[in-house]
Amino acid sequence: MILTLLLAAAAPVSAVDAERAFAADARRLGQWTAFRKWADPTAVMFDPQAVWAQQYLAGRRDPPASVRWWPDRSWTSCDGRTAVNSGPYRMAGKAGGGRFLTLWMRQPSGQWRWTIDGGSPAARPAAMTSRVTVRRASCQNPQLRRRQIAASYANPANRAAAPGDSGYSRSADGTLLFNWTVAADGIRHSRVQLWTGRRFEPVVDETVRPR
Repeated sequence: MILTLLLAAAAPVSAVDAERAFAADARRLGQWTAFRKWADPTAVMFDPQAVWAQQYLAGRRDPPASVRWWPDRSWTSCDGRTAVNSGPYRMAGKAGGGRFLTLWMRQPSGQWRWTIDGGSPAARPAAMTSRVTVRRASCQNPQLRRRQIAASYANPANRAAAPGDSGYSRSADGTLLFNWTVAADGIRHSRVQLWTGRRFEPVVDETVRPR
């Protein structure tokens, strides 16, 4: 019990804090070392097809310099235990970058771990900023929310098990939904929806083509 309390006290308070600590570890410890450290055992990455992150990263050597990234947007569940972060990233030692999209879940220990991570390349990554726009899901009308979740889950694509060609994740309280699909040619579509109290509003709807 004491160890659990100590770990919780040392853990980042929010998913934004966790993202910043993750990015700092990538520069301090090494890129793939940090990815392994912060990944949940069931985390998924894309290369461009879905892969189990811990298997994909096992034994992978860190590059001389890490990719750099920083959050500028965060969408959180009503209970604050699940979040999706997004922001610019820049490749190390070369031009280019884009935006990342990462699903975070807070563990019973209080530690944050990322569970889905992907990037969308862009010719000109946005400038670095310390400002983060955070939007929290509504806690209202839980019965209506459960009915809409049930209707969404009826879609066969939302019942597939990762890391196949699709995945469906949601916060424990059902106020944040994350869906993704990957086609045979590697084109990935991701959609994040946030509960407003009356409906699920898409806050991210992106299609990424492999380079």
